[in-house]
Amino acid sequence: MLKAFVKHVSRATGLPPERAEAALGIILNAADRQGAFLAEEVFQAIPGARSLAARMGAKTGAASGIIARLIERTPGGRQVVAEQIMRDLGNAGLGPQDIGNIFPAIGRYMQSALGVAVVGHLGDVFGAATDRDTTLRRVA
Repeated sequence: MLKAFVKHVSRATGLPPERAEAALGIILNAADRQGAFLAEEVFQAIPGARSLAARMGAKTGAASGIIARLIERTPGGRQVVAEQIMRDLGNAGLGPQDIGNIFPAIGRYMQSALGVAVVGHLGDVFGAATDRDTTLRRVA
């Protein structure tokens, strides 16, 4: 299922599969570090997604300790993660248009394959929302 996710993102964005996989791992890692419900939904439904996120986090030097992750969930920490994700995606070879296309591609896959719709903009899932119902909803 992870391969299908990567393939979908690759096709939807025009990115080569290896670049789409790296970007997906970077985004999932950041979502996980933020405590976003998006990450847990994907990790539960797609075997290998958590490992991909961890590998990309290690590759980009993302924080991994418990204290660092708590700090990253503060307002200032959230801003740092948002800035870091943009740098990491750029370093992975994505341009502004690629970055703009990848979030909707992830959202479409989540809705079609997992039956989960993102409420609002996918980037909002990284925000301060702490209630699953304000960021994700099940679709029929």
